[in-house]
Amino acid sequence: MNRVIMMGRIVNELELKTTPSGATVCSFRIAVDRNYQKKGEERKSDFFNVVAWRATAEFINRFFGKGRMIMIEGEMQTRQYTDKNGNPATWYEIMVDNAYFTGEKSNGGNSSYGGGYGAPPIPDEPAGYGGGYSAPQPQSSASGASSTPAADFSSADGDDYPF
Repeated sequence: MNRVIMMGRIVNELELKTTPSGATVCSFRIAVDRNYQKKGEERKSDFFNVVAWRATAEFINRFFGKGRMIMIEGEMQTRQYTDKNGNPATWYEIMVDNAYFTGEKSNGGNSSYGGGYGAPPIPDEPAGYGGGYSAPQPQSSASGASSTPAADFSSADGDDYPF
């Protein structure tokens, strides 16, 4: 089973693109702090490449930004390529299925989700609400489950939140 759940801080500007077929894709990196820290040493972080498609990409691009905390759920994928020196290399990335708000407080100490990082303020979520977005799941084919994201999606209009 290939399942990844990570919570970290977005370390670069979100990159939203549209493919020639019209699908939107958002790519970025997150820094995830390690749980263990030796006494007297700085906390260490690991950095991960993240990719979201279609409605999930638009959701992340709309409500998150550089410096914001995000929780993602998806699967780890690898791609083989040849680097500029002709050496074989591997690229690792997390393909996002779901993205969630983390409950990060704003700098002002109030209970809003705006974070002073250029992201839009997010209203308080109701108690017990996860505050995330799950993309429509692909339909299974006769040969098994499809690994491509769903082709159709709907987006929020105006100032409506997609949850």
